[in-house]
Amino acid sequence: MTETPTAAQRPELPSAWNPAEVEAGLYERWVERGYFTADPGSDKPPFAIMLPPPNVNGSLHMGHALNHSVMDALSRRRRMQGYEVLWLPGTDHAGIATQTAVERALASEGQSRHDLGREKFVERVWQWREEVGGRILGQMRRLGDGVDWSRLRFTMDEGLSEAVQTIFKKLYDDGLIYRAERIINWCPRCRTALSDIEVDHSDDDGELVSIRYGEGDRSIVVATTRAETMLGDTAVAVHPEDERYRHLIGTTVEVPLTGRFVPIVGDGHVDPKFGTGAVKVTPAHDPNDFEIGRRHDLPALTVMDGLGNITVKGPFEGLDRFEARPAVVAALREQGRIVAEKRPYTHSVGHCSRCDTVIEPRLSLQWWVKVEPLARAAGEAVRDGRTTIHPPELAKRYFDWVDNLNDWCISRQLWWGHRIPVWYGPDGEVRCVGPDEQPPGEGWTRDEDVLDTWFSSGLWPFSTLGWPESADDLARFYPTAVLSTGYDILFFWVVRMMMFGLYALDGKQPFDHVFLHGLIRDQHGKKMSKSRGNGIDPIDWMDAYGADATRFTLLRGANPGSDLALAEEWAAGSRNFTTKLWNATRFALSNGATVEGGLPDRDALTDADRWILDLLDRLVSDVDGQFEAFQFAKLAEGLYHFVWDEFCDWYLELAKVQLAEGGARADATRSVLGHVLDVVLRLLHPLTPFVTETLWTTLTGGESLVVADWPKPSGVARDEVAATRIEGVKKLVTEVRRFRSDQGLKPAQKVAGKVRGACCVDLLDHVPAVRSLTRMTEPEDGFAASVSLEVGLPAGAVKVELDLSGAIDVVAERKRLAKDLAVAEKERAQCEGKLNNAAFTAKAPADVVEKIKARLAAADAEIDRIHARLETLPQS
Repeated sequence: MTETPTAAQRPELPSAWNPAEVEAGLYERWVERGYFTADPGSDKPPFAIMLPPPNVNGSLHMGHALNHSVMDALSRRRRMQGYEVLWLPGTDHAGIATQTAVERALASEGQSRHDLGREKFVERVWQWREEVGGRILGQMRRLGDGVDWSRLRFTMDEGLSEAVQTIFKKLYDDGLIYRAERIINWCPRCRTALSDIEVDHSDDDGELVSIRYGEGDRSIVVATTRAETMLGDTAVAVHPEDERYRHLIGTTVEVPLTGRFVPIVGDGHVDPKFGTGAVKVTPAHDPNDFEIGRRHDLPALTVMDGLGNITVKGPFEGLDRFEARPAVVAALREQGRIVAEKRPYTHSVGHCSRCDTVIEPRLSLQWWVKVEPLARAAGEAVRDGRTTIHPPELAKRYFDWVDNLNDWCISRQLWWGHRIPVWYGPDGEVRCVGPDEQPPGEGWTRDEDVLDTWFSSGLWPFSTLGWPESADDLARFYPTAVLSTGYDILFFWVVRMMMFGLYALDGKQPFDHVFLHGLIRDQHGKKMSKSRGNGIDPIDWMDAYGADATRFTLLRGANPGSDLALAEEWAAGSRNFTTKLWNATRFALSNGATVEGGLPDRDALTDADRWILDLLDRLVSDVDGQFEAFQFAKLAEGLYHFVWDEFCDWYLELAKVQLAEGGARADATRSVLGHVLDVVLRLLHPLTPFVTETLWTTLTGGESLVVADWPKPSGVARDEVAATRIEGVKKLVTEVRRFRSDQGLKPAQKVAGKVRGACCVDLLDHVPAVRSLTRMTEPEDGFAASVSLEVGLPAGAVKVELDLSGAIDVVAERKRLAKDLAVAEKERAQCEGKLNNAAFTAKAPADVVEKIKARLAAADAEIDRIHARLETLPQS
């Protein structure tokens, strides 16, 4: 730490804060000095956060910016508190997203991945990764992410790939990975299984067709939005207690167009109140039907191939599913089987999030993880307190997931990703190999599928620390301290990390705390999306307002578990806050504020000094408590109001009076100014690192806020007397200012006045400040008050007398007030007319009537105000 510069040595701050000129250079200086590089050999207490790895081909969006701001704030504070901080960055290979992007590029060249072959295609993807993978990392630097770049990881790195193969084999050998036919989300365009998070649902217009199966008294009507799937029906299901169909349970009915007879089964899944109360059962093409099929031992007939084309022999063979649908309906109509048709019929339809193709539920041979024992352990880790979820009300959602998990489909029919380490022998043998094992030999072929991206990212908290080979970082930083992420991936990522971490590390949880923030929405509460055109690019905000303003805006709205609505004017407001902080520090520096020598004894301080220092103490305690509770919105709001409302609007104004007195009082004020700014800049640094670093190093001459000490409360008892007096001064000044405004005085206009009252002795030291802040001059001989007001203070009432003679144009003011009075009386008459009209009040909606009542009350208040103002005006 360098010596604190004297006022003469201190560099001068520019007149305005210009983030674009400072941020990039300042960030690179932090990195070059190694501030963000964690030392596993340090004797400091560890604090580790793993960055949720963004897609390697992605770019920073507002959700990223929010989460990164949270993690950086947590990391910077802990570093200042003396922890050895590891914030580990990395990117995810994003299997389907990246493969789709590369395939799209190939298509523009007139090629497909099949033209290249698997090996050449994977080489092309690695090339793509080299070209685009650094984009989001550069954007993270723009935001100020204090990550340890020396430990940058990628989910396809050699070490992480070894971890994937190791845990796959361990799960396989333990009987927790198996291969089976189940229903999955299938994208006919991408030709792969999809996870639920890769499926977007929207309300689409379709048709609901009611079809009669069978003949006469033995017929039954079912309704469907996917008529083409009836070609694979293997049953009709009704509720077992439904009196309409109880006599049919156990009989068979013919499926139209197929010539096949299928059983009618009773199943509790069927809702007898929905539609006809009977449903067609297609086990190979519907997840609910698949479960019904398992319960009743029904065959599963696949009627489509991987491209969504019909495979059933007959007139529909080879048709695309959307061509087959109307063709099937037409054939049924020709046979008189259509009972009813409803179109358009709006219903929820799943789409591939990458290519927007309508997904097809499809029976498919896939690899699965048996999750029950893993999920049970994940639930126990939260129930017994090893991991705490914030906010606590989201723990219920976590338990809803882990207590009811179905087995997890982990295979994907892609070429980009971790290939499944299973080999098949010439005689039907199956062998899973570990990272140090070789393929079995001649005639063996490797499984074509790759693993779900969430499989490798589920290992992220420990694979990035060197598991299973290196032990140094793992022993030092695992379990990690905090996971910060959006609640929307609580199941998809958080649960999987919990399952894998506890399984691989002998019951050690991957993180002690899980902080779940909400989603970013626009100012109207709508979800941001490209299709709506309401998205906000954080880079645009950083260009316009700076990284600090962007971060502060996001953190100021980051209530645990709650969605955050954003509007650009809020970013502009945060920029104004950084400007306010900048100007306050410039004022303090220009008046000799210093941190040298510390604070004077409390006895040498004024009421204003002790008041602001006591508020600062409370702020330090509040910010600490809110950080520990992940209450970022509250701590940002508290810092904002302290800086803007208490320090800038009040203490700086009171300090101007004290500085003008000179001598010991001015010197003490300079020390208080320096101390308050020193502490405030430290508290704000985790949220707004760039502007605070610039101001603090100029104020103190210190090396960097990144490695400065975190503030602690002074431990000095609060001075209640000083607080009462200053609150009295604030109330008195506020009331006089309001009174002046009501009297039509301009803010800078000075008028003569007196302050009278028994409690003036208690406020004696503050009369000069009251005069300065209310533009009240000392009265001359012959002073005669033309108006007065009385203000009640804790110590008693104070009377303020002002001489406004000549200060306002009485005639003009009376004319203006008369015009305003006429408008208010007209408004009152209109409202009374409506409310007194029985016909109107009887028919008008209640909210309309309430609005008119509110307008009447406002008009009455305005009339009273104008009359009161007229009474205080001198007679013209």
